[in-house]
Amino acid sequence: MTATTDGSAGAVGPRAAAASTTNESRRGAAASGTGGSAPSGASGLDEAAARAAERAAGHLLARQDPEGWWKGDLETNVTMDAEDLLLRQFLGILDADTTHAAALHIRREQREDGAWTTFYGGPGDLSATVEAYVALRLAGDPPEAPHMARASAWVRAAGGIASARVFTRIWLALFGWWRWEDLPELPPELLFLPKWFPLNIYDFGCWARQTIVPLTVVSAKRPVRPAPFPLDELHTDPDLPAPPRPLAPATGWDGLFQRLDKALHVYHRVAPRALRRTAMNQAARWIIERQENDGCWGGIQPPAVYSVIALHLLGYDLQHPVMRAGLASLDRFAVWREDGSRMIEACQSPVWDTCLATIALADAGLEPDHPALVKAVDWMLDEEITRTGDWAVRRPGLPPGGWAFEFHNDNYPDIDDTAEVLLAFRRVSHPDPARLEAAVARGARWTLGMQSRGGAWGAFDADNTSALPNKLPFCDFGEVIDPPSADVTAHVVEMLAFEGLADDPRTRRGVEWLLAAQEPNGAWFGRWGVNHVYGTGSVLPALTAAGLPVSHPAIRRSVRWLGSVQNEDGGWGEDLRSYHDEGWIGRGASTASQTAWALLALLAAGERDSEPVRRGVAWLAETQREDGTWDEPYFTGTGFPWDFSINYHLYRLVFPLTALGRYVHGEPSPEKAR
Repeated sequence: MTATTDGSAGAVGPRAAAASTTNESRRGAAASGTGGSAPSGASGLDEAAARAAERAAGHLLARQDPEGWWKGDLETNVTMDAEDLLLRQFLGILDADTTHAAALHIRREQREDGAWTTFYGGPGDLSATVEAYVALRLAGDPPEAPHMARASAWVRAAGGIASARVFTRIWLALFGWWRWEDLPELPPELLFLPKWFPLNIYDFGCWARQTIVPLTVVSAKRPVRPAPFPLDELHTDPDLPAPPRPLAPATGWDGLFQRLDKALHVYHRVAPRALRRTAMNQAARWIIERQENDGCWGGIQPPAVYSVIALHLLGYDLQHPVMRAGLASLDRFAVWREDGSRMIEACQSPVWDTCLATIALADAGLEPDHPALVKAVDWMLDEEITRTGDWAVRRPGLPPGGWAFEFHNDNYPDIDDTAEVLLAFRRVSHPDPARLEAAVARGARWTLGMQSRGGAWGAFDADNTSALPNKLPFCDFGEVIDPPSADVTAHVVEMLAFEGLADDPRTRRGVEWLLAAQEPNGAWFGRWGVNHVYGTGSVLPALTAAGLPVSHPAIRRSVRWLGSVQNEDGGWGEDLRSYHDEGWIGRGASTASQTAWALLALLAAGERDSEPVRRGVAWLAETQREDGTWDEPYFTGTGFPWDFSINYHLYRLVFPLTALGRYVHGEPSPEKAR
């Protein structure tokens, strides 16, 4: 996936020439694998920042694919790898090479206490540990092996399988390790609910919707494959694997939905066969209609695995074109390491990575007509989605025009990617300006049309804000709705400002929403990145691009907050635990991406010559690797706050490069872009 584009540091262009140094002097500055120290004087720091930006730009250019895109690995947790093995076991296609490679990766991720985590440095997670343990049993690891005994003891101490999430217990039910009767019911008749009715499938976020529809078929069929081994060692009491739990009071939502679930279990036994068959056939049509051209569903792994299982249960054999394409798409989520291990990506991020890389290189001084940037824009133009998707349920009649996150996901373009793609376009001089302007016009029109009633934007749908889906007993796996967020809204506001629409009433409503969403400490919550540092790093550039003066009280509050949470080493970091523990807000080991987000906010606020900015820039210069990138084992991306975390391996490069570029060359402005 890496590239052949000219990766020389000298390719940064004439604006960076004054800051360039010889390769020999750069090597001399490198110490212990870093890019060297940053001198304390202003001119010394400026030179160190320029050198660091030049190295990073050279590395990024060298990673561009010949087709024009960039893509870094998208690392999540071992449940992806475990569920891939369980799927293949269920379908009868598990092979020794795949099993061996997956087991290498899973074993490597185990903690000393026997558990597995969902993010680097995080606490042990029960569901991840159960699934990883079962996967290693499939790979032949005996339960008495020391690493397995530690894992099973940890699981029992954490409550056993009975305390694991619903999704984990569904996987176990497929092999008789858990009873279907002890799982929440999910009837396929759910698809008959009209779009205006509470808890219809469009009340769920697109990622949950795509997973729930196939799982209604699985829930109705309740398949059980022969278990290859028992799992008694994962129960606190093997004679009572599912201890009864008291119902919550009927006066609250939890109690109400628990009683509804009991009623649905009764309905499962008496459901009219014709009605159920019709519902499952409708689910199959829904699934097949949403399969992408490359065979995947939604460009993400969970809907793909459950869709394959559902269609298989409905009689689609593995040689059916739909099934062959679906299984082939899952193979493309595999990343093979040099040591022979195999990691499964939950998703792939080429559009997101490419627009961010384009912005980073342009802001670091690459000339607007540089071939690498033109090639990137060409590829992104080809990725535009011009057909209607599920978003039209809430916005019927809105003409399409947007971009997805992945290689293939035409049903679900997202607002965040679309905004950033358009911001990238405005930094490049393209040889076909008419084509580019037409795409920009369509993207901006679609984005404006996806504004939610309150003035803000969600990621995939408009007004996807019902609180009911999160109350369902089934939905214990993370966020299942897509309400507006500060980071997405900020990116849209910034894009609209660059399109000359800063004074448009719709943009002003977005600004007003952002100002109202600021937290008392001066930060903004980060929905799709960790966390308040990401939210604040997204919002401040948007507010200043939209015309707010840097003296605005909201901006000054956020500047003070960023200064108060800067680490002693000069960087910034925020642990994922900040999503459920306020004591972690703004706290964590310094990372390159989070330091860059803080710098982007401070630079937008006019703080270039402040001490926090100087210390942050110095930290980036001092910690840069000799190859131009940064080490970043910490997870700074968010799928579901706390429940599903992401390490975007390109974040450690594109965001520091953007921050260093803006420090060296100044802030991009809407006036310059038009």
